[in-house]
Amino acid sequence: MLPTWTLPQDKNIGVQLMCLTLLLALTGCSGMDVIMASPKQVTALNGSEVKISCVFQSCYKMDPSVFIMNWTFQETTNDTEKMLMKFDKKKGMVPLRLDHFGDRVKFVGNLEKNDLSITLSEVQEKDKGYYHCNIINHPDRNKGRNNITLCVVYELPIPADTTNAVAIGASVGGALALLILSMVVVKCLRHHKKKDLISEEKMEEEEKLEAEVIAEEGTKHAYSLPEDA
Repeated sequence: MLPTWTLPQDKNIGVQLMCLTLLLALTGCSGMDVIMASPKQVTALNGSEVKISCVFQSCYKMDPSVFIMNWTFQETTNDTEKMLMKFDKKKGMVPLRLDHFGDRVKFVGNLEKNDLSITLSEVQEKDKGYYHCNIINHPDRNKGRNNITLCVVYELPIPADTTNAVAIGASVGGALALLILSMVVVKCLRHHKKKDLISEEKMEEEEKLEAEVIAEEGTKHAYSLPEDA
C-alpha cells in the first residue's frame, strides 16, 4: 500500500464550508454563485499518494441531469489545461487516461455531499503544477472554479528534536520539586521549633506563676503568726 501524505490544509475545508454555509444562510441564496472550498496549495512526497480536495456549496441540490464538472491540469500557467476527469450523467465521475497520469487518478469524493475530491498515486516530479476543479450546478448561473497548486518534495521535513527540551524540562521539574520539598521541610521544622518555644515559654510562665503564688502564700502565713501568739 502506498504511503499517503496527510495534508494539514484538508482540516480547514470543513471549517471553510461551515463559514460559507452560514454566509449563505445569513445573506440568502441569490441563485447565482457556486461557492468552493479547497486548499490553495498541497504538498506531496515523491512516490506517495496525495489527496486533492474540492468541495462546493450551492443554493440548489445537485441534479445529475444538468450538472457539469471536470478536473483539469496545467504544468505551468502558460500551458493548455488538460482534462483528467469529468462527470458523466450516467457513469458519474470518470477519470480520463492521459499519458501523463495513466490510471493514477481516482475519484474519492461523495457527490451526495458535494465532495469532488480526487487522489493521485505514485506522485512524480512531473505531477507538480496547477489542478483546477470546475463545476456548473444549474440553475446557478455562474460556474465555480478552484485552483490548487501541487508541490512535490523528496523528503519529509525533519521533525523538531524534542529530546533536549524533554531533558531540560525534566531537570527543571525535578529542581522545582526539590525546592518545593525543601520549603515544605523548612516550614515544618520552623513550625515545630516555634511550637517547642511556645511550650517552653508557657512552661516557664507557669513555673514563675506557681513560684509567685507560693511566695505570696508564705508571706501571708508569716504575717499571721504573731497575731495567733
